[in-house]
Amino acid sequence: MPRVVVFDEFGGPDVLRIVDDPVVEPQVGEVRVRIEAFAINPLDAMMRSGAPLVAGSLPHARLGVEATGVIDAIGLGVVGFGLGDAVIITAIADAGGRGAHAEYTTIAVGDVIARPSELDVVAAAAIWVGFSTAYGALVELARLHAGDTVLITAASGSVGRAAIQVARALGAVPIAITRGPGKSDELLAAGAESVIVESEENIVDTVHRHTNGAGVDVVLDLVRGPGQSALLHATRTGGTLVEAGFLDERPTPQPADERVTVVGYRGFEYLAQPEVIKRMEAFLHAGVQRGILRPAIDQTFDLDHIVDAHRRFDEGLHAGKKIIVVP
Repeated sequence: MPRVVVFDEFGGPDVLRIVDDPVVEPQVGEVRVRIEAFAINPLDAMMRSGAPLVAGSLPHARLGVEATGVIDAIGLGVVGFGLGDAVIITAIADAGGRGAHAEYTTIAVGDVIARPSELDVVAAAAIWVGFSTAYGALVELARLHAGDTVLITAASGSVGRAAIQVARALGAVPIAITRGPGKSDELLAAGAESVIVESEENIVDTVHRHTNGAGVDVVLDLVRGPGQSALLHATRTGGTLVEAGFLDERPTPQPADERVTVVGYRGFEYLAQPEVIKRMEAFLHAGVQRGILRPAIDQTFDLDHIVDAHRRFDEGLHAGKKIIVVP
């Protein structure tokens, strides 16, 4: 029988185990996907550690929101896809039985998109969540346009790197923020116009220098916390700051004025809208074909070493790049 990664209690990577589970036959409007590769996502670590949305699924809870594979069974009413089609999974996490840390998963046909032929399975497993978050926050919510300047925090992470590439694809100018100098060359190579090293530079002064005193049009804040105040001061009047992350668990101060519009991005709300998924898919395919959109890969593991993969993620050794598991 196919193998599946499950956990029966909350905790560190060692709670994960591999079991044999029968394949689930697709029902009306569903497809079954033979997983070729999946990525470790921060949400996976949160769920494994005790995120509230998992509680009712124990024991035998599953993980996995980033994966790619091939359709090997189709339910009634499915249109647009056929047996053998290569797809990327866009599903929302489901610890109750449809996670992608497995050799097979069965999901609604609306939760897959066609896999760009230019991507191998490792890149395809790594690209969707970072890209869709960056696209949703910058394009669907902030309405970033060609010529706009966008300031991106936590730029060395998967969402930050994707945001740099999305901005470039739009013709916008991305300025990356990183905590230490070791990532500057990588971020410039990824497409950043310039890199601000937070530990060495004043964010506001540096942004104003790069924008001739105007400030940036859009901020993608993947950190939040007290540092957001500097980001607001670095934004032009009438600009937009999008909160799309929570790396800093400290309270985020409320802005003292309404000079900048602050909005929150919640990806699951956008991923539930078929028309948004279609726009994301079209943008993704175009960017991949042009060679603009590519994920950064850390290491690849086989399924037998799933605990090692999660341990590497928890220890932060991936440095913001994607850890991939190939069943």
